[in-house]
Amino acid sequence: MMDVVITYVDGQDPFWQEEYSRIVGEGILTKRYRDWGTLRFLMRGIERYMPYVEKVHLVVSSESQVPAWIDRERVHVVLHKDIIPEKYLPTFNSSMIEMFLHKIEGLSERFVYFNDDMFPVRPVRSESLFDGSKAAIGFCKVLFRMSNYKKLVFMSDRLVRRALGMKAALYAIRPQHICSPMLRSCCEELYSKVESQIIESLSPLRQENNYNQYIFLDYMYYTGRAESRRLSARHFSLGASSVKKISSFLQEPSRDFVCINDVSMSEERYQFCRKGILEPFGQRLPDKCSFEK
Repeated sequence: MMDVVITYVDGQDPFWQEEYSRIVGEGILTKRYRDWGTLRFLMRGIERYMPYVEKVHLVVSSESQVPAWIDRERVHVVLHKDIIPEKYLPTFNSSMIEMFLHKIEGLSERFVYFNDDMFPVRPVRSESLFDGSKAAIGFCKVLFRMSNYKKLVFMSDRLVRRALGMKAALYAIRPQHICSPMLRSCCEELYSKVESQIIESLSPLRQENNYNQYIFLDYMYYTGRAESRRLSARHFSLGASSVKKISSFLQEPSRDFVCINDVSMSEERYQFCRKGILEPFGQRLPDKCSFEK
């Protein structure tokens, strides 16, 4: 048995924009909240390529964020207020939201966490994600912390090591940047050990002191409940890869999963890229799935 959890945001939602302006009081970071219209293809890919998934949980900030085409009989819609204490809401910080995913009501012990820019694009064996009671995801060692991202990797690693009474090391482990197979019990265990540190790190927008899902993945690895085995995945950044190259991959994928990261770009460039990505998705997954009305 296995569930899928998806975090989703539509930055064009007027209610969401009003909340953002009221709390943040500055321009919206478009690349982080832009909706590419690809959520339905994530849903279709899950049904077609991961047929063993029992339930899909869609995590959104409010009812206004739920796409009209979602079939609520098949998709469990989870509002932020359902899992995050009210005093920390609203939030526009995906790292903060990740601290509370294990609190989803009815969530299976084994679940796969997807951001909405990650997709299964060909058949995925369940054994590729979980080998019995162990999750499988690639880890590599990081020696230097020059960038903010690597500082986050080290910060997460140190928190988990302290929670387990382990000595500090010169390196940190970095999980593979793709969907994450996770164990709910491990998330609950770690949260109970470091709740005060997590609470202190919470913020409505992403900050350098935020923890993210890496703490749970690190904890699974260090407690022997995850094995380092890379998932079959390809990563594209729209700042480094052409739309033609991404489109070619989507038409004939050579890996099981793909992550397509957004970057800052003009509206004209966005519309061009959006069309170039939606077309091959539509050709590969043209039919509605049971998660759609």
